[in-house]
Amino acid sequence: MKIATYNVNGINGRLPVLLRWLGEAEPDIVCLQELKAPQGKFPETAIRDAGYDAIWHGQSQWNGVAILSRVGDIHETRRGLPGDPDDTQSRYIEAAVAGVLVAGLYLPNGNPRPGPKFDFKLRWFERLHDHLALLVDLDAPVVVAGDFNVMPTDLDVYAPERWRDDALFAPEVREAYRHVLEQGWSDALRELHPDETIYTFWKYWRGAFERNAGLRIDHILLNAKARGRLGRAQVDTAPRGWEKTSDHAPVWIELANKPVRKARQSRAANQSA
Repeated sequence: MKIATYNVNGINGRLPVLLRWLGEAEPDIVCLQELKAPQGKFPETAIRDAGYDAIWHGQSQWNGVAILSRVGDIHETRRGLPGDPDDTQSRYIEAAVAGVLVAGLYLPNGNPRPGPKFDFKLRWFERLHDHLALLVDLDAPVVVAGDFNVMPTDLDVYAPERWRDDALFAPEVREAYRHVLEQGWSDALRELHPDETIYTFWKYWRGAFERNAGLRIDHILLNAKARGRLGRAQVDTAPRGWEKTSDHAPVWIELANKPVRKARQSRAANQSA
């Protein structure tokens, strides 16, 4: 099963790019971010004509997330992250698809830092941490995929010294990401490519893509059940070079039908070693 995440940066404006990539890459399940379209403007017909069912959580001008599937019905389990009844931003959607629980998210950018947007980002991360704590030990594969707006380490950013004060690279944000992983989640790309320079985002200006001056901010996290089935994890960089494309590239994993990797030692065993 091939599961992907793709920040499309405006689904209607980038629809030809998205449809081309779906046709070429043939992912089974896709989490989309930054739809930038209200609920009634999602291009449902075009997506279904491409062979995918879809659920989406739209919002005018900003945000917006969706889950697509070509391998079975999408059983929505949550729309919106719990913990703040006043949060109306469309940033989280969750569903069971073909025996896998899939969560798609678009974490707040947080700039400028310091300020209320950065404070909101940290609170959102805390809410995510609390919710994922309920999912990590489920007796089923769980995949959490999306634009986390965080570069976890220096390896994940071109010229890290230029980003020290940015909300995507702030110590508090990187610590929040580590705090989530410590629950027992695995960063799929780093699981298979621990030391490689891998980026998922390149700004539009100054030839950033051509120079490979990028960031790794789009992540796929796996619980133990999903990690045991992890076969491949990659970034499709080619679509970033297409005309009128997103500034992000799709990230994808392949899960086998049965476990292919040994389970990690329990956290308790690791701590006692």
